[in-house]
Amino acid sequence: MEDTNLDLVREGFDAMREGDPEAMMPFIHPEFEVTTPPGLAAEPDTYRGPEGIRRYFESFYEAMDRVTFAADEFIPVGELVVVPSVLRTRGRFSGIEAEQRVALVYELRDGKAYRISVYATAREAMDAARSAAGDA
Repeated sequence: MEDTNLDLVREGFDAMREGDPEAMMPFIHPEFEVTTPPGLAAEPDTYRGPEGIRRYFESFYEAMDRVTFAADEFIPVGELVVVPSVLRTRGRFSGIEAEQRVALVYELRDGKAYRISVYATAREAMDAARSAAGDA
């Protein structure tokens, strides 16, 4: 199961890399959920299902003309997958480029991303994933 989840997250992340929400849809569970925490997002919110993914990206493209994601690595923790990564954006009008490091914990269900938890550091993500894997 771990290898399968790892492969699925890698494929889904590759689809997400260029910021095209439609490329991600085959990897998104109908009950998908991700919350962008206040400390890591200008506009914290919870995004649910395929429509939530679309809304998440639309919020970026109001101000940005480029949004990309790059994974540092994919780390299996039980059935979860931790992905330390960087989000890079470029302002639509200013041209200013910015990047933000985050660590994502993917939970899969039925072979699709069911929940993504967002953390500021890989250590926080690993601790959370280990705790959740130990509880499962």
